[in-house]
Amino acid sequence: MLARALRLALLVEVTLYVVLARYACEASPAAAGLLAVLGVLALRAALVGLTYAYAWAHRSPAPRLAWWQWVRMLVGEYAAFVFTFVVLFPLAGGWMRADCLRPRAVANGGRSGESPPVLLIHGYGCARPAWWYLSHRLQTAGWVVATIDLEPVYASIDDYLAPLARRIETVLAETGADQLILVGHSMGGLVARAYLQRFGIARVAGLVTLGTPHQGSRLAHIGLGRNAYQMRPGSAWLQSIATSPVRSDTVVIYSPHDNFVMPQSNLVLQGAQNQQIEGLGHLAMLYSPRVARALLLALESGDKQGRAARYGTAA
Repeated sequence: MLARALRLALLVEVTLYVVLARYACEASPAAAGLLAVLGVLALRAALVGLTYAYAWAHRSPAPRLAWWQWVRMLVGEYAAFVFTFVVLFPLAGGWMRADCLRPRAVANGGRSGESPPVLLIHGYGCARPAWWYLSHRLQTAGWVVATIDLEPVYASIDDYLAPLARRIETVLAETGADQLILVGHSMGGLVARAYLQRFGIARVAGLVTLGTPHQGSRLAHIGLGRNAYQMRPGSAWLQSIATSPVRSDTVVIYSPHDNFVMPQSNLVLQGAQNQQIEGLGHLAMLYSPRVARALLLALESGDKQGRAARYGTAA
């Protein structure tokens, strides 16, 4: 559904640019096509710039970055934005396959068959192809990885809980595992926490969140849908979910320079293991080798602790 909507929106946008170039500027067909491409890229640059301007206006104290670190961060976030919404999501239907849930005993990478599978939960306005890079890194390291599409895009977060519960049971049944680890990016982390609040921890061995607005984000005030309303700081929904105790093994990975969650202090979750990665944008987290390494370390650590709890061995 999201892929079709993005393809249609992109087609309309490009057509508008071509028409304006041809009839307002009297450009040749080749020049009109080039201007259309530049228009698409320029609009995305403007949107990314606006998010950083808004984030700067509502920023939290954060480590200072050198000028070249700022440039690298801005370019990285812009590249992630363009790749995600102009290339990856619109074309996902042509290559995105169903998850390969191999039994734990035959997982590659030399990992033990005792390791739980991992279920990746995407964020607001996204879809499962968002995990294209990180899922590959996890699979290469030997983890069995599953994903889920949260639809409709702008529904209440609570509407995603029953589909998530069904997906969890499907993954566990196909892998033969008793529990799995939930990993959520952005809103996906809130979906995971809401699931734990409603259904309990019996089926979940651990939780890792990436760039999740645990205390909400001011950017949600201009977002669409019930889920955006729920992510506004101080919302009744966020207050409700905050009443549930946080698992001590929850790992929160975030950037103090996030351009979607503001103030950035709202990324921190009290009671969890909070780990910051500097100089990184919100969408760029999905394609960052630094985030991949931090995520793998969090999963390995949680796996060792889980084994220790089950078998009484040292973690």
